[in-house]
Amino acid sequence: MFSKELFGQRVLEQRKKFGETQKILAEILGVGDTQILEIEHGRASTSAERIALICQHYKVSADYLLGLTDDPEPKYKAETEG
Repeated sequence: MFSKELFGQRVLEQRKKFGETQKILAEILGVGDTQILEIEHGRASTSAERIALICQHYKVSADYLLGLTDDPEPKYKAETEG
């Protein structure tokens, strides 16, 4: 079952691991700083498109962010433009 709290913790963990501020992540996702704060504190979630952006940016799987696995490594590599 999806947990906004766990999702938020994992987003926060990845953001800090990359040494980024909430403002930087907000700019990447096209949202305000307060939206990132709400996500990280488990009070809000976000769209599938933004979850995909987070996964691509931090190179983690959606299953990991959503709490469906404890393995952050993506199982499938996204195709990149040549």
